[in-house]
Amino acid sequence: MKHFFSIMTLTFCAVPMMAQWQMQPTPNDTLQPVRNLGNGNVAFSIYAPNAKQVGFGGDAMPWGKPLQFTKADNGVWTAVVSDLKDGVYRYNFTIDGVKVQDPKGALSAETSALANIGDGKQFYDMRADIPHGAIAQRYYYSKVLKGLRRLHVWTPAGYEKNADKLPVLYLIHGGGDNDASWPGVGCAGNILDNLMAEGKMTPMVVVMPNGSIPVKNMMDEVPLFEQDLVGSIIPYIEDNYRVVADKAHRAMAGLSMGGMETMETILNDNDKFAYFWVLSAGWFPAQKEQFEGYRQRLNKAADGIKKNVRQLVFTQGDPEDIAYQNGLATLKLFDAANVKYEYYTAPGGHTWYTWRNNLHQLAQRIFK
Repeated sequence: MKHFFSIMTLTFCAVPMMAQWQMQPTPNDTLQPVRNLGNGNVAFSIYAPNAKQVGFGGDAMPWGKPLQFTKADNGVWTAVVSDLKDGVYRYNFTIDGVKVQDPKGALSAETSALANIGDGKQFYDMRADIPHGAIAQRYYYSKVLKGLRRLHVWTPAGYEKNADKLPVLYLIHGGGDNDASWPGVGCAGNILDNLMAEGKMTPMVVVMPNGSIPVKNMMDEVPLFEQDLVGSIIPYIEDNYRVVADKAHRAMAGLSMGGMETMETILNDNDKFAYFWVLSAGWFPAQKEQFEGYRQRLNKAADGIKKNVRQLVFTQGDPEDIAYQNGLATLKLFDAANVKYEYYTAPGGHTWYTWRNNLHQLAQRIFK
């Protein structure tokens, strides 16, 4: 049975929207900002099509020898540092006199400044009067991607001293972000700590993987992540954390592109999860052939979803959510397949304003 919930949102935070539309490709998509050319020569590049001047600074900057950047027709500026020994170096660019950290750097998404606007007493704020859990940064080997990948894991206060096995929520960010987004701008640790202290949620382990995979077509990362989740992430967590390793004790929630990855998991692996929450996401009806493919796959998976999934919830940030129409079109496919779900929408659009509230709601409802 479908339900409609109107939830009062409590906070405001101005942050960039995540991608739920089709973005125009640019040279920045595949740009390698640092290239080792050999023989001590290293090229540093940045995409700045409207810049008039680009400079360079940091540990890799040769003393007394300003680098000369040249601009290619595609808007990429490049300079080469010579005689650079093997090592680890800090660096930055200067664009028209303004110091700029490399937006393509591995940690660039994690260095954004955060503005907390409010009275400090909201559900996502850190409180001094409660116990706090731990957020660990872990690395695992991905069999699908053939390399090391990073994820973050939240465990509740007292987990280290307790012998109980806990259920697991796999919580996925949106396109353009990484596994540090939910612990950072998403305030996941604070939200979960506060709910635990208030006795409003079942103790659980929350795994925040990196759903972003460097591929030319952004949508190609969706099946790759689903394969990585099932083939490497879940086994890693169940080998290294004290958790219950069965369907009834697994949940998955993802926003925007992470919602697409959640729906991919619903289609392929509904026998491995009892709870799914899809936040601000939907398949693209304008891509008719692809949309029809999803319809057919959903119809084939429908019996498994009905049998295995205890809770299926779709949420959106009201009509201002850029995924709103895609989401409604997707729900019609679930209706046609006779798959039951819950649906709610609340103000906030396609932003963390909405998704923090989503986490606050879903953490209170799963595993009960």
